[in-house]
Amino acid sequence: MVVTITSYNPADPADLVVAVEEPGAEAVRAAVARARAAQPGWLAAGAGARSAALGRLAEAVEAHADELAGLIVREVGKPLAEARGEVARTAAIWRYYAQAPFAPSGAVHETAAGPGLLLTRRRPYGVAGLIAPWNFPLAIPTWKAAPALAVGNTAVLKPAPEATACALRLAELAAGAGLSEDVFTVLPGGAEEGAALVDTVDVVSFTGSTGVGRAVVRAATERGVPVQAELGGLNAALVLPDADLGQAAAHLAAAIAGYAGQKCTATSRVIAVGAAYEPLRDALVKALELVDDTVCGPVINAAARDRLTAAVDSAVAAGATLLTGGRAPERDGWYLEPALLTDVPAEHPLAREEFFGPIALLHAAADLDEAIALANDTPHSLSTSVHSRSLDVALAAADRLDAGMIRVNAPSSGVDFHLPFGGAKGAAHGEREQGQAALDFYTVSRTVSLLPGGGA
Repeated sequence: MVVTITSYNPADPADLVVAVEEPGAEAVRAAVARARAAQPGWLAAGAGARSAALGRLAEAVEAHADELAGLIVREVGKPLAEARGEVARTAAIWRYYAQAPFAPSGAVHETAAGPGLLLTRRRPYGVAGLIAPWNFPLAIPTWKAAPALAVGNTAVLKPAPEATACALRLAELAAGAGLSEDVFTVLPGGAEEGAALVDTVDVVSFTGSTGVGRAVVRAATERGVPVQAELGGLNAALVLPDADLGQAAAHLAAAIAGYAGQKCTATSRVIAVGAAYEPLRDALVKALELVDDTVCGPVINAAARDRLTAAVDSAVAAGATLLTGGRAPERDGWYLEPALLTDVPAEHPLAREEFFGPIALLHAAADLDEAIALANDTPHSLSTSVHSRSLDVALAAADRLDAGMIRVNAPSSGVDFHLPFGGAKGAAHGEREQGQAALDFYTVSRTVSLLPGGGA
């Protein structure tokens, strides 16, 4: 039976962006076999060839920036300003990793005793299997593929169905830049194709939901292949009484409602310390009510909107207070008003799970110790923000918070692509993404001993 992948415009559900047939598991295995056959030639082409190809792709992304931003807006509902920012970041990531092929791939050491040399070298695994989400349809595939390709792997990418058109367009630009289809392959698909990819490649990188990610980790681990998985987080923001509360409210509104909260670094819990509670509450409600489509936009589909409104309704039924938002307006598209709730019961799913929407919970803490305890009371945390004028307080909090990234006086949702990216506890598995950490993940270290040869 033929299964078709469809991707619709979240702002205009009647607009079909793309429809393609799912290739099936056998097509995935065949693509991986072709990528494995192409990998030795890609590596042997040398650092200069790999660097040039990645650099040309960066130039191609920049040359098609307006088109790509428009496609992101249409396919995944990202506000235009954010879409333009993602395109610029995508080009910057390709250009950053275009320099990686020239970096040292090992070191020379003295032997413990006697003549000879010891060498360590990092070498590619072979074929990298990449499974990417829809919320950053160009940037996340890029920060997975670029380091994998830079160090000499070939790559097979399975994008989320909702981001199929963006991934296919990236593949077209890559081919035009000199990355052949077998060096960088994009295969649309669903669960069947994802499972086949994990079962056949040599190294796996996954970003997506916790449940699927844990299954990917199990499958890759059983095969004995390296795997990294980013699974989102339930991220907190700590606001101290000495903070600039107006600035903090603006940053929090951006981190809660920006792109409808559909970022794994979005803020979903706000913890106000001491006297900060009431003025922050009022300022944050006002800031969220001023958010418009240029910041928030629609959620990805009708099911997501319905799940989010149901979660708000059930929290209110359980005793929570809805301070603002949480309703689906009467209009075309899958929109949801940014919501802020207080007094959500600790056992409610909103207090324990990532919902991936423009919803945040407001908590009160008597002091910094209680605030940190609340922030750390979560099964998964990716990014936390701390808002204070005191450097001592901010640094002390950073040392005690269970999060992969901590941002001071800034939204939790910012990312620096040249630094390690990853979460704490259940938010991540394996090595970090981005920067040097990614180059290390996609290579394996070998130790070579060179000793004097024996005579006749």
